[in-house]
Amino acid sequence: MPKLKKEIQELQARQNQEDFYKNLNEVKEVNQKLKALSDKVNNFEKIFQKASELDELIELANEEDDELLADEIIKDFEVFAVEVEKLNLQTLLKGEYDANNAIITLHAGAGGTEAQDWTDMLYRMYTRYAEKNDYTVKVIDYLEGDGAGIKSVTFIVEGINTYGYLKAEKGVHRLVRISPFDSNARRHTSFASVEVAPEIEQDSTIEIKPEDLKIDTYRSGGAGGQHVNKTESAIRITHIPSGVIVQCQSERSQIQNRETAMKMLLSKLVEIKERENLEKAQNIKGEIKKIEWGSQIRSYVFCPYTLVKDHRTGFEKTDIQAVMDGDIEDFIDDYLRKSQ
Repeated sequence: MPKLKKEIQELQARQNQEDFYKNLNEVKEVNQKLKALSDKVNNFEKIFQKASELDELIELANEEDDELLADEIIKDFEVFAVEVEKLNLQTLLKGEYDANNAIITLHAGAGGTEAQDWTDMLYRMYTRYAEKNDYTVKVIDYLEGDGAGIKSVTFIVEGINTYGYLKAEKGVHRLVRISPFDSNARRHTSFASVEVAPEIEQDSTIEIKPEDLKIDTYRSGGAGGQHVNKTESAIRITHIPSGVIVQCQSERSQIQNRETAMKMLLSKLVEIKERENLEKAQNIKGEIKKIEWGSQIRSYVFCPYTLVKDHRTGFEKTDIQAVMDGDIEDFIDDYLRKSQ
């Protein structure tokens, strides 16, 4: 009897702990949504205040016939127009998970070192984009290439609306250039896939059954201490019904890696469900251009000319170096507008 009572107490304690974390996650989710809404209201109030100030300055410039003041107003108005455009873009983020953090996974396509180097270039592009927008990047899983580049990498971009913006990057990205790894200086075409899912703590519409999971452990590896801890703690989880595989090796313990991997699995399953709903909606209302998972969405051409072109929207830029340095806002903005 004492042994049974002890087991009951342990189960009750475990249940209380699970309830605590469940409530904690719910509070966290509510706080995130509240912050996102508060930021929108604050931004609108700042825009409204700036518009009132510009209106007063215009009246003053007209009354005084002050050309210097008029020049100042023109400069201020250009800045104001950019801020209005950013606020307008935020109104396009209407998805249930758009305010969430983004989980991004990059995979090198066929082509060995050249494709792995291209994956590394894309990883740098997204980290630069994150830096410019004051987002935080956290590496979850990192598999370095054979001699150069990256075979695959999974990282979380933390910040308000990061999933809403970066979901525009889902798909296959194509590179055309003279390969630095080819002694004959021939032109090569390489591919890398970009997967984007919202980071989600919990979702009542998704049920993950223990019997549907295959869990493997392995030794952490990667490019070194800056990316991972080299211990027997890495976790790989396969969701058998969907075939989705997630893995984590960035945390210090196997338990922490398992928790992070389960969160990633939930996020990917929710993203798949959201994508299926999007495809149904697109079939009903028609598409601007075909938008589908796994399709080639963008080409980056370094030779014989320089051009970055989005094949879904037709938007393009010739300053390819700026794009590789993280200047991808124009592509994201154009996609969000045309996909409404």
